[in-house]
Amino acid sequence: MHGKTLKSFAALCTVPFILVLSNSLLIPVLPQIQKALRLTLFQAGLIITAFSLTAGVIIPFAGYLSDRVGRKAVMVPALVVFGLGGVLAGIAASLTPRAFPWILAGRVLQGIGGGGTYQLAMALAGDMFTDHERSKALGYLEGSNGLGKVVAPLLGSAAALLVWFAPFFVYGLLAWPAAALVWFVCREPPLPAPPAGSTYLEDLKSVLSRRGRGLSAAFSAGFLGLFLLFGLLSYLADVLEERLGIKGFTRGLLVALPVLAMTITSSSTGVYLQKRLGPPLKTVLLLGLGLVAVSLAALAVIPSGFLFLLPLTTAGIGTGLFLPGLNLLITSAAEGERGLVTALYGTVRFFGAALGPPALGLGLKVGRLPLFLGAAAATALVLLLAWFLIHVDEMLPAELGKNPGDEAGASGQTKKRKAPAKGGKRR
Repeated sequence: MHGKTLKSFAALCTVPFILVLSNSLLIPVLPQIQKALRLTLFQAGLIITAFSLTAGVIIPFAGYLSDRVGRKAVMVPALVVFGLGGVLAGIAASLTPRAFPWILAGRVLQGIGGGGTYQLAMALAGDMFTDHERSKALGYLEGSNGLGKVVAPLLGSAAALLVWFAPFFVYGLLAWPAAALVWFVCREPPLPAPPAGSTYLEDLKSVLSRRGRGLSAAFSAGFLGLFLLFGLLSYLADVLEERLGIKGFTRGLLVALPVLAMTITSSSTGVYLQKRLGPPLKTVLLLGLGLVAVSLAALAVIPSGFLFLLPLTTAGIGTGLFLPGLNLLITSAAEGERGLVTALYGTVRFFGAALGPPALGLGLKVGRLPLFLGAAAATALVLLLAWFLIHVDEMLPAELGKNPGDEAGASGQTKKRKAPAKGGKRR
């Protein structure tokens, strides 16, 4: 990865960074929003849910459209709409005494834009890299997503020092420049001629018939990862505020610690898997899920104090281990239908992020012990599904299933053959 390709990919990495602000920016300030608007914990969680559920519904349509008109043609307008929704929510909060319904409306608009961003960036990375660099690129994309999760709580907490609704304006300030960067800097390989609708669906059915079991297990793991991540982060923000009396920027800093661990692990895992596909990929995936399950069991018995951060950070490391492998499997499971398959994966991830905070808020009424032990059992079940249903050699194409050393010569020929012609146009 060098020269124009590096610049293009760097511009693309702004997309997952911006998108993750959608929820992570607000999580540490949810207690402030809750007090300002006199909301229950469940209602405050709906601010996260309104965005994520909408994005989850939009993602498949955005993925299908991107397979036909191109990734950038969908991503750039989506980033503009994403920023607009945040700014409108901020304006409503500053001008309207009963702002909660208007904030939810702005978050729905953000969800419409957010549905055409990160998953299409993953698909475009799959288009740009056809060899073992795909693993590293997807690891960096997940790392960029994780970096956003680290920066977002700090940025949200800092903005909220001005006024509680200030974080909503941050979306436009960052998303609109990112849209311009992707449009003018990111170079998109030309797509093949789009197949007829019936052919497209037949090809998609073929992918699902050959790799459906592995994809279902991967989708389940992706849903669980985001469900637990955002649920635990919202719970951590509440514990820091209500039980430990930690507020403002310090709270944002502590919320960022588990995500920082996930980010570093995600980037490192992507680089590690670049030359170790096949059985090592599945081993790392299972190890990550196992680490999350153990961490959840520990959360059930550890008191809600500063020691609480240790299993949360360990869970972040486990999540950072299994997400890059999932991303590689999903983006490599299909070629002409990559946008839609990746988008379906994005849908389940967004549904996980949407349901995590309110579900955890309701689950705490049952008690911490059954809640976290139940979550640990669910993670163990997904681990078993991944163990029995995911067969890496079936889900990865032949060129990714080989060792890099065995295909050194062929790899260069493949790259040369697949590289778009200079000035080539989309057919």
